[in-house]
Amino acid sequence: MNKQQILIIGYVWVEPNSSAAGIRMLQLIKQFLEHDFKITFACPAHKGEKASNLSSLGIDEVFIDLNNTSFDEFIKELQPTIVLFDRFMMEEQFGWRVAENCPKAIRILDTEDLHFLRNTRHQQLKNGENFNTEALLNSDNAKREIASILRCDMSLIISTFEMDLLKEVFKIDKKILYHLPFLLEKVDANQIKKWCSFKDRENFIFIGNFFHKPNVDAVLTLKTQIWTKIRKLLPKAEIHIYGSYANQQIHQLNNTKEGFIVKGFAENAKEVVRNAKVVLAPLRFGAGIKGKLTEAMICGTPSVTSEIGAEGMHDTLPWNGFVAEDYSNFSEKAVQLYTDEKLWNESQKHGVEIINQIYDKEKLGVLFINQVKEIQQNLLEHRTQNFLGSLLQHQTLQATKYMSKWIELKNSIL
Repeated sequence: MNKQQILIIGYVWVEPNSSAAGIRMLQLIKQFLEHDFKITFACPAHKGEKASNLSSLGIDEVFIDLNNTSFDEFIKELQPTIVLFDRFMMEEQFGWRVAENCPKAIRILDTEDLHFLRNTRHQQLKNGENFNTEALLNSDNAKREIASILRCDMSLIISTFEMDLLKEVFKIDKKILYHLPFLLEKVDANQIKKWCSFKDRENFIFIGNFFHKPNVDAVLTLKTQIWTKIRKLLPKAEIHIYGSYANQQIHQLNNTKEGFIVKGFAENAKEVVRNAKVVLAPLRFGAGIKGKLTEAMICGTPSVTSEIGAEGMHDTLPWNGFVAEDYSNFSEKAVQLYTDEKLWNESQKHGVEIINQIYDKEKLGVLFINQVKEIQQNLLEHRTQNFLGSLLQHQTLQATKYMSKWIELKNSIL
């Protein structure tokens, strides 16, 4: 029996050591591999030196061009049964070509997080406004991303908050939405035994990809609003700032005398987090699930974060540390967690419970693959019931298709 062929169209090449998005994509890839699918990963972006070598996993890597009929020939020859778009921008670019050339292929959108939610929150923060759903409903980015969700047969939504938002505010039919958080290995007793103890750990830590604006803002917040308060209570404490693609704005925050030390890219992020005592993440805007916080739990490192940081991540389970909005309270909780061994150990246990109950890879993976197969088996009925999706596929509403054709024609003339 031939393996099912999956085409993944990546927004960028997979960099699991640089970002949560890279970790997420690698989790999906491994899930399909474990269920014996054949994978081709195609991407129009430049491949950086931090990108994973997917070919070592038996995956075909293909460079593709934007606004070019060469993709049509490529996908006609490949004939995938499943096409997964990495973020809505890739669905906008290639979705209509997939629909025309492989109409029977199930189209899946991995949102990573809801971009319009993150962007709207950022804009409202800059304007000094409180977050409200009316701003989302007026967002042009929301219209683009929601349209992409509607055009697909299945959209993977990473957080419970975003699932509720799409169903309740945007009235999206739950049949085309699928809640799929990170797919993580359970933390077992053997792993816990290998963790450094409270007494063997030192330093606060922040880690994140600095291409991601919420991470830049969080580090600036730590420097200007929080760290001074912590140092007054813990004069010898240090915070180490790790992350890929740190720019001059981040590097110039380095101040050894103040214990605010910018380390830059971590070759082994897990090792760095395992040796830290407390993760700090005062995120003021953003969306989705925060990889730095699940990683902290996996490494047995308690954290202090904001409501947006913890949003949609822990259901009704206690957080593995504290969730605090006020900067003074944030600082006090950070110091309390750093100095109270009993509290620290309790928080560590909460992190294990969150990972094992909410992010169980084995359980989530089987349910996800079963859902994909069920949609495949009833694809015509599934699409018939998604009337808004078929409406947006109608030729009179395919602005992205005709813009792409215009760019392609213009490029051929030039």
